Amino acid sequence: MTTTDGVGPADELPIQEVTRLTGTTSRTLRHYDAIGLLAPSRVGPGGQRWYGRAELLVLQRILVLRSLGLSLAAIGRVVGQDEDPVHALRHHLGQLRSEQHRLERRARSVERTITALTTGGPIMAEEMFDGFDHTQYEDEVTERWGARAYAESDRWWRGLPEEEKAELGRRTAELNRDWTDAAARAVDPASDEAQSLAARHVAWLSTYPGVPGGRTPAPEYLLGLGDMYVADPRFAANYGGERGAVLVRDALRVHVERTR
Repeated sequence: MTTTDGVGPADELPIQEVTRLTGTTSRTLRHYDAIGLLAPSRVGPGGQRWYGRAELLVLQRILVLRSLGLSLAAIGRVVGQDEDPVHALRHHLGQLRSEQHRLERRARSVERTITALTTGGPIMAEEMFDGFDHTQYEDEVTERWGARAYAESDRWWRGLPEEEKAELGRRTAELNRDWTDAAARAVDPASDEAQSLAARHVAWLSTYPGVPGGRTPAPEYLLGLGDMYVADPRFAANYGGERGAVLVRDALRVHVERTR
C-alpha cells in the first residue's frame, strides 16, 4: 500500500513530518538512532528516514519519559523491556498525571508570589517552593558527572537558607529570560550583548559546588554543557526552546575561545 504520491507506505511518516508533529528535531531523532534508542523503520533513497506505527509508539514513550526527567540511558532500559505497550502507556499516563499535579502546585506557588509582590503582602518561603523539586535531575547529574557531584550539590542546596534559595531562583529566572529575549531578537553569539550574557552565565555556574574548575569553570565543561542544552529539550526549554539553547551554546563557545 502506498501513499497517493507513491513515496512510501501509508502507515509510515517521513522524518520531516515526524519532527513537525512532535516538535523533535531531526538531529535528535538521528541521535536516538545512533545510540540504539530508536531506529527508523527504513531508510529510503537519498537517506530519507521513515517511521512506522511501531516506531511512533516508541517515540511517544521516549518523549513522555523525557518530559518526566529520565535520562536517555534510563529511557533505553525502560523501552528495551519486553512489555505490553498498553500496560506501559497506562503506567506513563499515571506518571504524567502526577507531574501535572506537581506543575499545578508550582503554578499556584508562582501566582501567590506574584500576588504578594504586586500587593505588598508577605512572601512565605514555605509556599514559594511548593511543587519544585531540584532532585528531578539526579539521574542526569549522576550519569554525567558522578554520584559525588550530585551528593555535593544536593548537600549544598539543602543547606542554603530559604532567602538564598529565593535569590538564586530570581537570578536564574532573570538570566533565562534575558537569553530567551536575545534569541528572539537573533542576537549574534559573538556580539557584546551575547558575550555579556555568557559571562553572567559562567559566573552563575561558578556559584554551584562541584563544577569542574570551580570559580573558573573548565572550558571543556562549558562546551559540554552548551551541547547538552541543545540536545536535551528539558534544558532548552529554560531558554525558550532550541533557538535559545543554540544561542547559549554558541555564545559559550565564543567565550571559551576568547578567554583561553
